[in-house]
Amino acid sequence: MLPDGDGEHKCGRRFDQLADETDPPPIEAIRTAAFKQFAERGYPVVTVRDIMRACGLTQGALYNHFKSKDELLHDIIASTQAELERQCLQAVTEAGDDPRAQLAAFVRVYVVRHCRMRIEALVANREIGWLDAERLADIRRSRRVIRDILVAILTRGVEKGVFDPPQIDGRRELIAQAMALLDQCTHVSMWYAPGQRLSEEQMAKLYADIALRSVGAKPVAV
Repeated sequence: MLPDGDGEHKCGRRFDQLADETDPPPIEAIRTAAFKQFAERGYPVVTVRDIMRACGLTQGALYNHFKSKDELLHDIIASTQAELERQCLQAVTEAGDDPRAQLAAFVRVYVVRHCRMRIEALVANREIGWLDAERLADIRRSRRVIRDILVAILTRGVEKGVFDPPQIDGRRELIAQAMALLDQCTHVSMWYAPGQRLSEEQMAKLYADIALRSVGAKPVAV
């Protein structure tokens, strides 16, 4: 989560406290400041100077890690995307062989992350269009990996006879179904906030139940 405090202390230490140290500037603090600046003001308006001022570092410190603001935007989106991919794959792997358990696990971890990482999700989805073609393609590749994990779960569920999703003209459109589920789960970040009546875990369970119902999941035999 983002640290509290004023602009001078968002990295935890001022640049003048770092000047005599040999360690490089804190890259995670730069990422955090960039996420917050881009979320609050939008990528086109924010300058490198704005980001580094928020960290209490000099403008030149950024170039120890990133060649440009464009590269920084790609890095922060790619880093949060890679972690989401890792968590989704781990959740499905640990859920066992039942597609119903796999789908519930996937949705739970996806929703919890989007409840907790609202600023990151906002930047990743709103500012992605500013990336150049090559960097945009890189992010889209990762998003397709996540989509394909979900499509594979739906496919296994249909093959095993435990999912009966809606059909269009007699066909099951599992990619479209997966995209609909992902869109639904992603947009929880647009309105959920801590302190509401439902906790993150309760939200995750609710969305998992909705996902299972939407694909016609059959109850587990007892």
